Amino acid sequence: LMNAAVAQGVKPAQIAQHCDSVSLCFSKGLGAPSGAVLAGCREFVTEAWRVRKLLGGGMRQVGVLAAAACLGLQHAEVTLRRDHDNARRFAEGTSGPLSVLGRIHVLDSPLWSINLAAVETNIVMVNVQGSWPSPTELCDRLRAVSEEEVAETGQAVSVLLLPWSAQTVRAVWHRNISARDTELAKRKLEFVARKCQE
Repeated sequence: LMNAAVAQGVKPAQIAQHCDSVSLCFSKGLGAPSGAVLAGCREFVTEAWRVRKLLGGGMRQVGVLAAAACLGLQHAEVTLRRDHDNARRFAEGTSGPLSVLGRIHVLDSPLWSINLAAVETNIVMVNVQGSWPSPTELCDRLRAVSEEEVAETGQAVSVLLLPWSAQTVRAVWHRNISARDTELAKRKLEFVARKCQE
């Protein structure tokens, strides 16, 4: 909900007004250690409360968690906008302040492509083309650090992505991924592409 609201430049209430119920997790993009809120009509919330108690859900002394959730909500727009910008920068292959001459390079290769029109929030879907490497193999190569990589690039970078489908890998940005991390992830993807093509 919060990512969608920031991406569309509207208040979350404007999106939620079209729903009978809404739940918001504070530990996703908002960065709280845990917690969520559920909203809806009085009958729905009363039933949800009853079922939660029936199943043994409940916590005591959660003020610290609530404080973290409040802080996440207060800074949501800035934090999520930064995540969206980093995801877009990665998808575009736009080199940031760490690169030479601020050049633009494209991450598309014979091995994979990214549909820029589909990058609206903090999620980038990488479409793997062909049968090799598979999404799982690509993720394994991005995660692994070899001596060859360190020798060639001077860096040991491990990028954690998720094989999403038979032809897709999912990359998601969150508050702990910086612009520098994003640049390093792009460089790692380029390194893996070069090695796969060799």
